[in-house]
Amino acid sequence: MTRLHANLLLLVAALAWGSGNVAQKTVLDHLDPLSAVGLRCLIAGLLVLPLALREAALRPADGEARSLLQLSGLFALALVLQQAAFLDTTVTNAGFLVNTCAVMTPLVAWASLRQRPEPPVMLAAGITLAGVLCLSGGLSATLGPGDGTALLSALAYAAWMVALGRHAGRFGRPFTTGAAQFLATAAVALALGTTQGGPSWADTMQAGPELLYLGIVSTGLAFMLQIAAQRVASASQAAVICSGEAVVGAALAIWLLGEVPARHTILGAALIMVAIALAVRPATAPVAARAPGRLRPARGWRRPLTLGTPPQRP
Repeated sequence: MTRLHANLLLLVAALAWGSGNVAQKTVLDHLDPLSAVGLRCLIAGLLVLPLALREAALRPADGEARSLLQLSGLFALALVLQQAAFLDTTVTNAGFLVNTCAVMTPLVAWASLRQRPEPPVMLAAGITLAGVLCLSGGLSATLGPGDGTALLSALAYAAWMVALGRHAGRFGRPFTTGAAQFLATAAVALALGTTQGGPSWADTMQAGPELLYLGIVSTGLAFMLQIAAQRVASASQAAVICSGEAVVGAALAIWLLGEVPARHTILGAALIMVAIALAVRPATAPVAARAPGRLRPARGWRRPLTLGTPPQRP
C-alpha cells in the first residue's frame, strides 16, 4: 500500500465517521451513552470476527496481547467520552472539538515516541486548531460540559492513534486488531451499562436503525480502514486527514437536524479542509527526477543480502 492509497482510505473513513455524527446524537433519544457504545461495538465486532478468525493461523508475536489490551482500553475510553459529549453539546461542536486530536496527536507522538512530525503536518495541525477556535468563537468563549468531554475524548483518541500506528506497523493482523478492540469495548460498556439499569428491549428496537448504521459504517468500516491505513500513514497525518469528519458531520447536522451554523463555524470548516489538503499533499507530490547514476537509496533502506553473493554497489 502506498501513502496515497492510505490517505484515500483515511478520507473514506472520515466520511463514514462524519455521516454517523447525527446518528450518535439521535441514538441518545433511546439509549444511554454506555449502552449505545456497547451495542454499536458489538455489531462491529461480530461483523469483523469471521475475518479475524481467518488470521488466527498467523502466530501472534511477543507483546501483541499486551499491545492489544492497551489499544482496547484507549479505544473504549475515547468512544465512551465522545458518545457522552453528545448529551450536552451540538453535533457540530462535538464533531469539531473531538477533532482537536489532529493537534494533540503530533504532540503525543513527539512526547512518547520521539517522532518529530513533518513540517507540513505540523502546519496542518495548527490550521486545524485555528478552525476549532473559529468554531468556539475564540479563546474567550466559554465551553460547556459537553464541549469539555469532547476535548477529553480528543486526547484519548490522540493517544490511541499513536498506539495504533505503533501496533499496526509492528504486528499487522488488522482484522484481529479491530475485532479485539470492538468486542472488548462492547463487553466493558455493556457491563457498565447494566449497573445503570441497561436499555429495555423496546428502546433498543427503536434505536435499531441508528445502531446498525453506527455499528456497520461508523465503527466497523471506518475504524478498519484506519487500522489498515496506519500501517503506512503516520498517526499525525492520519489525525489531520480524519478531521474531515467534522466537516461532514456539520453539513449533515445542518441538513437533517436544522442546526444553523454561524459564520465562524463555516470559516472553521474551510480551515480544516485546507489542513487536510496540506496533510495529503506531501504524499502525492511528484518526486523530482535525479540524473542517471546519481540515485541514492531512501533513508532507512537496507540492501538485501543473498548468501554466497556479494552485495552489489548501487
